[in-house]
Amino acid sequence: MAQKVALVTGGNRGIGFEVCSQLAQRGFTVMLGSRNLEKGQQAAAQLSRENLQVEAVQLDVSSQENVEQAAQTIEQRYQRPDVLVNNAAILYDTWQRAANADLQVVHEALETNLCGAWRMCQAFLPLMRRNHYGRIVNVSSEAGSLAGMGSGEPAYRVSKVGLNALTRMLADEVRGSGILVNAICPGWVATEMGGAGGRPVREGAAGIVWAATLPDNGPNGGFFRDEKPLPW
Repeated sequence: MAQKVALVTGGNRGIGFEVCSQLAQRGFTVMLGSRNLEKGQQAAAQLSRENLQVEAVQLDVSSQENVEQAAQTIEQRYQRPDVLVNNAAILYDTWQRAANADLQVVHEALETNLCGAWRMCQAFLPLMRRNHYGRIVNVSSEAGSLAGMGSGEPAYRVSKVGLNALTRMLADEVRGSGILVNAICPGWVATEMGGAGGRPVREGAAGIVWAATLPDNGPNGGFFRDEKPLPW
């Protein structure tokens, strides 16, 4: 594990920051992606003071150019990412309902939560294929499960439904290549987005780290929380 490289989007705070910490504690070299480079550098410095191998990289997943630049940087420096954690997400729109939702808000959520992860996969899958190894973890939510779909948070929910569908499609496309693609719901976690009252961040991050470190015979194309399957 000591030589493996992981990239985590939205890594400067909340669940993403904790995932960076836990992966680095397992011996990974971690690239901490952050839309704001200064905030990313501050977060990486905090983990580096704990003798963890963490480096900040500017990464706005809504920018094709920025994603491509990040891929080039990691390829030049490390030749590959072994793990990609698509954690960056926005707009938990509790104030909206589908019947009268602001579609511009929906568009913004899709651009980051779905298309951002899609861009990342397109940029980094070729490097993983070349090395015949990869773990892609799409940080989803049970709010995107059609089995329990209800009203509220329409932009966020639809974006996570799409992310789950992308997970299934990519998992099928990479089957047998040494790459595993899974969606993980961290549960309700006490973060800036989730608000107070949720469970500790370390518990929500643990399931993501589990999916990032699966053995070669691990699941592919699944939806999990705390290592247990969730209904789509």
